[in-house]
Amino acid sequence: MTATLPVLVTPAASASRDRMARFAAPAALAVFGLLDVFVLGFFARSGDATFGFSQPFAKVTVPNLSLPAAATCYACGALSLVLAAVRVLLGHRQWSLGGHPWSLGGHLWWRRSALAAVVFLFVVSLLAWADAGQTVAFNVLNLLSGTLGGSIPIMLGALTGVICSRSGVINIAIEGQLLLGAFTAAMVTSASVSLGTGGSLWLGLVCGAFAGSLVGALLAVFAISYRVDQVILGVVLNTLILGLTGYLYDRLMVPYQNTLNSPATFSAVRIPVLADIPVIGPVFFDSTIFLYLTYVLLFVVQVGLFRTRWGLRTRAVGEHPVAADTVGIRVLRVRYRNVIVAGLIAGAGGAYFTIGSVGSFGKGMSAGEGYIALAAMIFGRYSPAGAIAAALLFGFTTQLQSILSSFPGVSIPSNLLLMTPYVVTIIVVAGLVGKVRGPRAEGLPYGGP
Repeated sequence: MTATLPVLVTPAASASRDRMARFAAPAALAVFGLLDVFVLGFFARSGDATFGFSQPFAKVTVPNLSLPAAATCYACGALSLVLAAVRVLLGHRQWSLGGHPWSLGGHLWWRRSALAAVVFLFVVSLLAWADAGQTVAFNVLNLLSGTLGGSIPIMLGALTGVICSRSGVINIAIEGQLLLGAFTAAMVTSASVSLGTGGSLWLGLVCGAFAGSLVGALLAVFAISYRVDQVILGVVLNTLILGLTGYLYDRLMVPYQNTLNSPATFSAVRIPVLADIPVIGPVFFDSTIFLYLTYVLLFVVQVGLFRTRWGLRTRAVGEHPVAADTVGIRVLRVRYRNVIVAGLIAGAGGAYFTIGSVGSFGKGMSAGEGYIALAAMIFGRYSPAGAIAAALLFGFTTQLQSILSSFPGVSIPSNLLLMTPYVVTIIVVAGLVGKVRGPRAEGLPYGGP
C-alpha cells in the first residue's frame, strides 16, 4: 500500500500563479499588437493593399477594397494594444450589478471576443503587408473557400472526438481513422472502375466511412471491454494504421497505380440562388458534397447532444457513469455504440482527402490533422459548434500559409510558414483560451457500480 503525500501550496505561490494567469492572455494580445506595428508596419512596402471580394464572371460583384498597407498595420496594432490594455485594466475589476458582483474578465464571451478580434487584426495586417504594392488584388474568397474545404477533415474529426469524449472515451485514433478512410476510399473507388461499375464515388465514400468505423470498433473493444489505457491505445492504433497503409501503398498502389490509386473526385455542387449571394454564396454554397455533409452532421450532433434523449444519456455516461447505470442506462452499450458510429464520421472525413480533393492516396497524407482535430475539440470546449469553429481556425492558418508561400514578394521562409498550423495548435492546447474541463469520466474505464 502506498501513501500519497499532500502537496502544500503557500498563499504567496498561489497569488503569484494567479498574477501570471491574469497577465498571460493580455501579454499574448500585446505581442500580436507589437508585431503589427514594429514588424509588419515598419517593414511594409510602399503602396496600397487591394482586396477582392468577387469571383470572375460573378452575377453580382463587390468593389475591391484598397488600403494603405503601412497605415493599416499601424492601426491594427494600435487597436490590438488597446484591447490588451482593456483586458488588463478592466478584465478583473468587479462591479455591482443587481446586487451581484460582476466582472468583464469573468465572462468567456469577452475573453474569446478579444482574442478573436486581435487575431483578425493580425491577419488583416499580415495580408496588407504581403499585398502592398502588388498589381493584382488579393482575392479573399479564395482564402475563405480554401479554408472551408481544407477544414473538412478537421471538422469531421473534431465531431468524432466530441461524441467519443462526451461518452467517456478518449479517441486519440482519429488520425488513424482519417488515414484508413482515405486509403479505403481511394482503393475502392479506383477498383470499381476496373470491375466495370463505373467508378462509384459514393461506394468509395461509404467504404471509407466504414473503415473509420472499423478503427472505432477496435478502439471500443480494447478501451471499454479490456480497459486498456485509452491514450496509449490510440497512439498504437495510429501507428498500426500508418504502417499498414504505407505497406499496402508500396505493395499494391504503386505497382497498380492506374487500377487501385486513380480515383475520380466529387465535383462541386452549386446551389441555385444561394450561390449567387455576394461573398457568402461562393464560399458556403458552391462546394463538394463533403461540405454539405458537414453542415448536416454539425446540425445533427449539436441538436442530438443537447436536445434529445440520446444526447442526455451520452452526456450522463461521460459525466457520471455510476449514476447513469443506477437509473437504468446501459453504460457500456452507449459507449460502444457512440464510438463505433462516430468512427463513420471520421472515416468520411478521411475519404475527403482522396475522393474529395487530391484524387490519389499518399503515405501519411492525413499529416497530423487527426491530432489537430483533438485540439479543435478542446478549444471548442467539447461542444460540436465550438469544435467546428476551432477547426475552421486551424484550417484558416493552413490555407493562409499555403497562399503566402506562393505570394510574390513574401520573404518568410517556407519551412516557417509550414509550421504555422502546428504552432497555433500548441498555443491553443497550452491554454491561451483559458482552462477547459472535459467530461468527468473521460478516459476512465467503467466496470459497474
